[in-house]
Amino acid sequence: MKKNIIYRLSVFFLLLFSVSCKKGVWSEGNERRTSDGSTIIETGELAAINSISFVIPRYGRHWYQMKIIGLLNHGEIVKKGDSIAQLDPADINKFILDQESNLETQLAVLEKLYVEQENREQESESRIRNELASFDLKKIEWEASRFESERLRRIKKLEFDQAEINLEKEKRIYELNKVINANDLKIQEIRVEQIRKEIENAKALLPALTLRTPVSGVFQIELNRQNVNPTLYKIGDNIYAGNNLAKVPELEFMKVNTQVNETDFLKIDVNQKVAVRLDALPKVVFEGEIAYIGKLCRLKDQKSRQRVFDVEVRILEPDERLKPGMTVSCEFL
Repeated sequence: MKKNIIYRLSVFFLLLFSVSCKKGVWSEGNERRTSDGSTIIETGELAAINSISFVIPRYGRHWYQMKIIGLLNHGEIVKKGDSIAQLDPADINKFILDQESNLETQLAVLEKLYVEQENREQESESRIRNELASFDLKKIEWEASRFESERLRRIKKLEFDQAEINLEKEKRIYELNKVINANDLKIQEIRVEQIRKEIENAKALLPALTLRTPVSGVFQIELNRQNVNPTLYKIGDNIYAGNNLAKVPELEFMKVNTQVNETDFLKIDVNQKVAVRLDALPKVVFEGEIAYIGKLCRLKDQKSRQRVFDVEVRILEPDERLKPGMTVSCEFL
């Protein structure tokens, strides 16, 4: 009986060994290799080579968050130049109206300043003319007193000196007021120009509130991580400057993010041909080549002791069947 059992087990293991030898293939996780090591097959995930992210900028000095009032559906196909989102312009429009009202006020202040300075300049010129007339009169009186007594001549000389001092004083006041008036005008003109520029800059922001895609691809909305339970951004949400609203992967140029075992690292090289197959279309082969091989070895995942190198495979020809996120197998030839 024991001999019969031993015989049957021997036949079973012999048959199993012979089948394995005929196929000449062994597997480890997602990797499969022929016995002679000529082919390496790894799974990977499709991704777009060029992906545009829509990060919300800081719109001027005043707006660090914007409200979403228009948004395409997640996963919608878009063409280059299509509008993908609309941000609320209400706050910017209100700012423009307030600044336009402020501009009118400051223009009125500037006009008033022109008139006031002109009046003060005319008054100063009038005082200079009066002091000049007084100076000329005192000069004549002083010169005419040369035949008078010494005491009277000294009095006329003092009066003449005082007239000269008053004239020079008015001239200095006039020149000083010119500098002060010029500075006041410059300050007010700068204030007006700043308001004008703020209005122009705010108006220039309005077209930028309509977000347009610079490439064709698939519109993908990002998660709103301001919520306790993050969900995709939607109409009515506020988004802060620096946050990513969405992205559009360009479908024309695709790549595969995959990896190879550390034991196969030296068996592959950049520009090496790769046969890529979709799990959904296993019989269709897409031609690719290795575009990048990682420089560092890492654990395949936290639960695995297997170490791998990251590899990037570029698909050589565009194909509408290739979509980001699809699972593929890469056969390194």
